[in-house]
Amino acid sequence: MADAGASLRRALERITVVEGDITTLDVEAIVNAANERLAPGGGVCGAIHRAAGPELARSCAAIGHCATGDAVVTPGFGLKARWVIHAVGPIWHGGSAGEDELLASAYRRSLELAARTGIKSIAFPAISTGIYGFPADRAAAIAVRTVAEALRDLEIPERVVLCCFNATSAALHRHAIDQLRAKETS
Repeated sequence: MADAGASLRRALERITVVEGDITTLDVEAIVNAANERLAPGGGVCGAIHRAAGPELARSCAAIGHCATGDAVVTPGFGLKARWVIHAVGPIWHGGSAGEDELLASAYRRSLELAARTGIKSIAFPAISTGIYGFPADRAAAIAVRTVAEALRDLEIPERVVLCCFNATSAALHRHAIDQLRAKETS
């Protein structure tokens, strides 16, 4: 068990939290908090589509659909990032409709796609915490735990950035990292 704890601590070292605009980060891929239709939307999805240009919407339309809890990859087009991974998180329905598992799956599938694509650095927004209404503290804990557990088994991505849109979200993600680190050392 000490081995598992050590590998989780090493995985946590590959995760950083920043507050800012995900479209400007110096990473190979950014994750879009997408809807199932992969259509341009509001919030981070709208910002990514605006920054990438109309080619992104055309590429998403050609794919057509992505199930909740899953992810697909497209080029980044006009973005600094070479790739966009479109992850569909769940709409919050009170917590009894499998939302935790679906959110974890969206993060896990994104990392699996990144590894398969050879992506060494990736940035995630706080998936499902905007108009989908997922409680931000609960989502941060799920994001951190899922990313750390996935990184234990993946050599790449080497660097994962959790890009938060405000200081409150960033603090929640940092707290989730601290909590997981403390749990592993106790």
